[in-house]
Formats: sequence, C-alpha cells, structure tokens
Amino acid sequence: MAERRVTIGWPEGLHARPASIFVRAAGAVGVPVTISKNGGDPVNAASMLALLGLGAQAGEEVVLASDAADADAALDRLAKLVGEGLDELPAA
Repeated sequence: MAERRVTIGWPEGLHARPASIFVRAAGAVGVPVTISKNGGDPVNAASMLALLGLGAQAGEEVVLASDAADADAALDRLAKLVGEGLDELPAA
C-alpha cells in the first residue's frame, strides 16, 4: 500500500471550501484513495461526509493511502494539494 503523510496547509483545515476542493481532486485522480488522521480509521477521500467527519484541522497530519498499482503519482498530487493548501489539483 502506498501512502503519504502530510500536514494540512489550509488555514481552515479540511472544512467547507478546502474539503470540497479535496473531495473533487480525490475523485479525479483515477484511483481509490483513503484519508485518515494519524492513528485513526481511514475513510473514503472522495466522500464529503466522511472527510468532514474527520474534523481535520490546520497543522494536523493526515495519511493519504491507496492500494492501486499506479497510486504514487496520484498520492503525490493530492499530498501537494493538501500540504500547500492549493485551490486546485496540481498538474500531473
């Protein structure tokens, strides 16, 4: 399983607008991805309800993971999005 640990860069954490950006990006990468807070249960990264349920705050570490064979590039892009608090998924 591939995974990336990343600190949330959005000042508001993974709530409202950043959560919407992340969920759309997770759905667009083409591989199934989970997200969890350090030590917590992983949830579907493409689910807005699951993501909001994490209650992930700015500065907290989250773990992005996928079992897909070609997940490395997708996880790198999502990690950059979260870590830098970007408004859109970085180009491949």
